[in-house]
Amino acid sequence: MNEDTNTQHNGRSGPLADRIALVAGATRGAGRALAVELGRAGATVYVTGRTTRENASEVGRTTETIEETAELVSAAGGTGVAVPTDHLDEDRVRALVERIDREQGRLDILVNDLWGGEHLLVGSVFGKKSWETPLADGLRILELGVRSHVITAALALPLLVRSAAPLHVEVTDGTAVSNRRYRENLYYDLAKNAPIRIAFGLGEELAEYGGTAVAVTPGFLRSEQMLAHFGVSEENWRDAIAQEPGFAIAESPHYLARAVAALAADPDRVRWNGKSTSSAELARTYGVRDIDGSRPDAWAYFEDVTYGGKDDSPDDYR
Repeated sequence: MNEDTNTQHNGRSGPLADRIALVAGATRGAGRALAVELGRAGATVYVTGRTTRENASEVGRTTETIEETAELVSAAGGTGVAVPTDHLDEDRVRALVERIDREQGRLDILVNDLWGGEHLLVGSVFGKKSWETPLADGLRILELGVRSHVITAALALPLLVRSAAPLHVEVTDGTAVSNRRYRENLYYDLAKNAPIRIAFGLGEELAEYGGTAVAVTPGFLRSEQMLAHFGVSEENWRDAIAQEPGFAIAESPHYLARAVAALAADPDRVRWNGKSTSSAELARTYGVRDIDGSRPDAWAYFEDVTYGGKDDSPDDYR
């Protein structure tokens, strides 16, 4: 594969102009931003999810769709292709992979950003012991956060390893270091630690193919759902700090996405193989900044201030 950062492909230019990517779970949040930033770097990006202009997923939001994500990818300079897919349905995932194979012949970048379980957390999970958590809700969290990732990896990796430099990205919440702390509920803890182990294990398996598997996490993410939760928009997000002081360290979804796009374009990306990392660490490595020009490090803030008791300002971590 051409690693030249000035490549052109089908009239597109950019460091990823010759790459074919799949962002699984690209309806909104980090997944949408990841798809857009890979497109901005020139990639052809297949975007999947359960919410379309005709149907909504169990998340219940209709304001973001995979069709819109694909349009944003193309507007950014890439080629966006929307494919409605429930990644818990093996037949649908198999059909998705077969379509990419038929249309492209290979896959270079696989981003597993599957989740969609926020509606199960407040009231049902956080603040409750595992035996107090409704079993159906706990098992659904594991389906959405673990089983979907495993299905997608198992069915897409045979196509991914055709690439000259396959890249598999697992998106989760927390790093191997931060997640040594219990994540408040057993089901959520399992769901957010599993992608870290998936990346570690796949790193071992992809090594002989010159591949890279890495787990990445944003910090305090200003996703569409989080902004709606606080009743603010991206334009006035700081108004939410009065409700949640820790929100002062929040980052846009494009912060992580810009960093991952830089990693994907790095000829030496194999140095990340098997590791877990954060938006902040990647941003420092690649010189990336958030859309407001800042470089927030939420995980350092949590460790030092939230858990460590330091009297530091969130601004010290931006």
